[in-house]
Amino acid sequence: MERRALRRVTVAGLAFVLLAGIITTTTAIRRRGTPAREPPPDASAPEGERVRVEVLNATSVRGLARRATMHLRDRGFDVLFMGTASEQRDSTLVLDRSGHPEWAKRVSDALGGARIESRPDSSRYLDVTVLLGRSWRAPSQPFYP
Repeated sequence: MERRALRRVTVAGLAFVLLAGIITTTTAIRRRGTPAREPPPDASAPEGERVRVEVLNATSVRGLARRATMHLRDRGFDVLFMGTASEQRDSTLVLDRSGHPEWAKRVSDALGGARIESRPDSSRYLDVTVLLGRSWRAPSQPFYP
């Protein structure tokens, strides 16, 4: 009789440990979400060039344009304006405004990769416009007050 009770307690203890491990792992995965892609090492503004960028948040997530602005400025881009786009998007789009596709590519790389389109507009004082979509994940970064 005593052996059966000991066996039941052991099986129950192992089941509890297994269940706790599954819950902990699942919770950690949910908190982490989709990991941000690390940008390539050359994903920064070209040396000696001033790349003027506009960042527009095309999602319902507050503060996304601000985080992208800080990230791009840390990589040497001159972000002149940040704001909210009129329409929401699922994926991020980088628009080449000044006929420098290599600059748009660098901005795209700095953001972890995004589709690039050429939409020249000489009436804007910009080289690149970024429309941040829901799929964009801000890279981990230190807290900026």
